[in-house]
Amino acid sequence: MIDKGDAVEVEVFDEPALAASRHRAGLRRLVALQIKEPLKYLEKNLPELQRMAAIYMVLGGSLEELRDQIIATALDRAFLVDPLPTDERAFKTRLDEGRPRLNLIAQEVARLAHTLLTEQAAAQRKLKDSRPPKDVADDISAQLQRLMPRRFLDSADHARLQQLPRYLKGVVLRLDKLRADPARDAARLAELRPLEQRYLRRLAELKGTVDARLDEYRWLLEELRISLFAQELRTPQPVSVKRLDKAWAQFTS
Repeated sequence: MIDKGDAVEVEVFDEPALAASRHRAGLRRLVALQIKEPLKYLEKNLPELQRMAAIYMVLGGSLEELRDQIIATALDRAFLVDPLPTDERAFKTRLDEGRPRLNLIAQEVARLAHTLLTEQAAAQRKLKDSRPPKDVADDISAQLQRLMPRRFLDSADHARLQQLPRYLKGVVLRLDKLRADPARDAARLAELRPLEQRYLRRLAELKGTVDARLDEYRWLLEELRISLFAQELRTPQPVSVKRLDKAWAQFTS
């Protein structure tokens, strides 16, 4: 089932990951077609939308794109948690369950989007004002692009998105410390770089194919950045170069 805007259609895909993504989008459209009035209300009443949109334009997006991203994420969380409904009866049950909580979930998603955009803007300002060495600037710029792509609410599940403010704060703290001890930053970047480069090589090899273990490794890299550059923000579990080497060995075995 795929999204056709004002309707949905059945289509067959060879790639399971693509099929799953398109199927979810189709179900989301089917939900939206059943709750047109509540969605109209949400579109007009998302908190801080104008303010968020002003920041979002830096990522190259528009107010409408940001609004649609927030609402799509809220629809997924309210109606389309796994396992997805597979028949008409299950779909109607999801509609009944999701309607009462949609507005609260949408408000929560909007608040998270606002926080993420605000923290991203702070990190970008700090990067510009600090004028770090080129290798550090390139590293942080690439990190920010991975953390906050244009469709940032689609880039990770809700649990991961909630960790992004900490990662973005970590960028600011790293830049705060850089001037006092650039040699320390350089040494830690040298530790990080080979671990990240092998991830990026493998990601390129997959050519868009989703791999859950590689995705898990990607987030371990972000936690390692916190451990190396912003220890005061803490990590949920111990993380080190050795632990990532071990995780990589398991991933590639």
